[in-house]
Amino acid sequence: MATSHKGFFLSQRKYVLDLLKEANMSDAKPVYTPLDIKLKLSLEGQPLLNISYYQRLVSKLIYLTITRPDIAYSVSIANQFMHSPTMEHFNLLKRILRYLKSLVGRGIIMKKNESSQITGYYDADWAGNFIDRKSTTGYCTFVEGNLVTWKSKKQTVVARSSTEAKYRAMASTVCELIWLKGLL
Repeated sequence: MATSHKGFFLSQRKYVLDLLKEANMSDAKPVYTPLDIKLKLSLEGQPLLNISYYQRLVSKLIYLTITRPDIAYSVSIANQFMHSPTMEHFNLLKRILRYLKSLVGRGIIMKKNESSQITGYYDADWAGNFIDRKSTTGYCTFVEGNLVTWKSKKQTVVARSSTEAKYRAMASTVCELIWLKGLL
């Protein structure tokens, strides 16, 4: 954490550097998106021999999402394959690590603002999972203009339309906003 007249800056720069070193990706070529836009993962493929290594990397990436909401969606995808990862899933992890390499010092800034509003934004990826056709909910909430919560999670049911998927995402966001209002 760094402080200045602008506010607090929360970053896990050293953690990212240590993670890249542990994964032997310190010299990897950086990429500027955490996912390939044409990514379509499946359950088939060459099984990964060292499952515990995959699980350890995913766990560390989950911890990193505390200050890096930009990787929350891609890490949630990698997390879905924790019990039987393939080489394709491992390549997804390497892509996320290469993305982190490009933006090692990114984090969250918390500053004092004049506004006292609580706001939220949401979206849904209708039937975005090619395996089970479930949608993904994503939202973030702000208090006084500062990002305080964010989430990316696969919905529990298959939505019949994009409207239904977005409605479910909106409902999750409203629940979060009500909880924040009660907390404050």
